[in-house]
Amino acid sequence: MPYLLLLFSLGVYFAAPFLPPKFAFARELSLLFIVISLIWGLRAWLRWRKANTWIIVDGSNVIHWKEGKPDLGTLRLVLSALKTAGFKPGVVFDANVGYKLDGEYMNDRALSRALGLRTKQVMIAPKGTPADPLILQASRDSKARIITNDRFRDWVDEFPDVLKADRLVKGGFRNDELWFSL
Repeated sequence: MPYLLLLFSLGVYFAAPFLPPKFAFARELSLLFIVISLIWGLRAWLRWRKANTWIIVDGSNVIHWKEGKPDLGTLRLVLSALKTAGFKPGVVFDANVGYKLDGEYMNDRALSRALGLRTKQVMIAPKGTPADPLILQASRDSKARIITNDRFRDWVDEFPDVLKADRLVKGGFRNDELWFSL
């Protein structure tokens, strides 16, 4: 709507010199509406951008990015880079992540503390349930991209809309430098 108002106001602004003298106020009024529509459009864009900055991180995949060994430090580096880029990361793990990292079960509270995230930003799949469908459903619901090197081949039939090339963001380390295909 703000863009339609902008187009209409611009039309009136440029047509005003050709209008009869009794419509001389039209040019000044159209300037006012141009400013209003620009502010309105900017606010709408900022709200849209703020709402669409969530990004889902496949935690069980990302912890293996550096040297192939599970390491929470690797995930911390990735989360730091995402936050710096303006994203709000949500991390989803398989239930066995604690055993891979620390030899014992870790709940979402312990992992969120270790990662410096709020508890609501960390999710652990229930025992016996893979994290993949949870990651894909969260991405579908929030229209967020997914940080992972997994291709989710087993889930293509159930989540064809999510598994588009622009939704899956690959990454890793080259020469000890983090890279993303953002």
